Amino acid sequence: MENSTLNKTLDYIDRIHEILLQRYDIQPKALVRTFGCQQNVSDSEYIKGMLEKMGYDLTDDAGEAELIIYNTCAVREHAEDRAFGNIGALKPYKEKRPELIIAMCGCMVSQPAVAERIKKSYPYVNIAFGTNMLEKFPQMLYEYLRTRKRIVDTSGAHENALVEGLPRRRDNTLRAWLPIMYGCNNFCTYCVVPLVRGRERSRDYRAVVAEAEELVASGAKDITLLGQNVNSYGKGNGDGVFFPDILRMINDIKGDFRIRFMTSHPKDCSDELLRAMSECKKVAGHLHLPLQSGSSRILKAMNRHYTREEYLRLVDKARRLMPDISLTSDIIVGFPGEEYEDFLQTVDIIKRVRFSMLFTFIYSKRGNTPAARMEDRISDEEKSRWFEELLHEQETISDEIMESFKGREVRVLCEGVKPKSGLLYGRADNNMSVTFSGDKSLIGEFVNVKIDDFNHTVLKGGLVN
Repeated sequence: MENSTLNKTLDYIDRIHEILLQRYDIQPKALVRTFGCQQNVSDSEYIKGMLEKMGYDLTDDAGEAELIIYNTCAVREHAEDRAFGNIGALKPYKEKRPELIIAMCGCMVSQPAVAERIKKSYPYVNIAFGTNMLEKFPQMLYEYLRTRKRIVDTSGAHENALVEGLPRRRDNTLRAWLPIMYGCNNFCTYCVVPLVRGRERSRDYRAVVAEAEELVASGAKDITLLGQNVNSYGKGNGDGVFFPDILRMINDIKGDFRIRFMTSHPKDCSDELLRAMSECKKVAGHLHLPLQSGSSRILKAMNRHYTREEYLRLVDKARRLMPDISLTSDIIVGFPGEEYEDFLQTVDIIKRVRFSMLFTFIYSKRGNTPAARMEDRISDEEKSRWFEELLHEQETISDEIMESFKGREVRVLCEGVKPKSGLLYGRADNNMSVTFSGDKSLIGEFVNVKIDDFNHTVLKGGLVN
């Protein structure tokens, strides 16, 4: 079934290629803009790959594009507002060039209310489709090119995972995104991901390992394994291969490269996973482990399936096995029902764990989620005060952690040159950003850097011969 779907997709790509050859004397250009998480970035790489096979040249300039597609995010209201604002800004382009094709896809479009809004308020959007439908994009584009009839389709939100073998155009040769599973079964009360991405579906481990081998052979040095809940990989596959096994398999691939993964759910972060991390030399010494709240009462209201005590025990286990591990996390401030005492418990955990970095958000109501129906008595002004208090605490901790790296050596993958300063930059095994002096011939290589200073979230140092 999967091969027939792939063949059908490739057939529509060929048909579009023929249409473009007939319609354009000069190769037409397409713009793909991505909002949201790394999974969206990965999805956009497939869109770009298909567009190139169709005969489009990729551009970043909306003014010269014959096709513009926005891949959208639905995690927070701000992301939706931003996407709609950017789509609104395309209206003058469409008025000036009616033949311009404007498309939207992704998590935001998968929500019925948003799809209806697109239909009613954005008539110049020609094609809109939801998640898990990338293989259908060529057929939709073909039908629009042939009939000029508008297409809005969100029927694929709960279908199977991405069809294997679709063309892909990677944005970066050194750093690569490798999706290993899709969807989520956790149903946190504030989150729309299960509603827009569907239930958990894991790729076959043989396909994952084969893709990792191809990436290493092509020169990738930093491979990030992706999934909405990456450490629940393998559940339901029936082959007995789970996430720690995948880490070990990819770690055994010959070559000098680094393995990262995100995002992990604390309830699925097993002892075996931590052991695999500690034993696999190519797995980065960094764990992103979203906490969301330090209050067990709020965690229960969030449907997170762990308590503050369990989270702290998990951190202790990780640090016993990997004393130098860097921990980062996500925090939501002002969840419905949260009181100041609950917030202070979050601050307390931040002080205890000492995360190297936090991604912090004020609660954003998402439609069709249980949290949207919960009573919320705290004012936006009060939530903002809490937020600033948390940021201040984390900035102090981050500065202390950065200070502790002075005089130490870190291993860095050199990724490029800063345009203003001319300094080389890259990321250390612990996920921290590092800048240093050196020749650009080092780009793509692992180097040792001795740290002598820092600036906010960036370590600074010099090469060690």
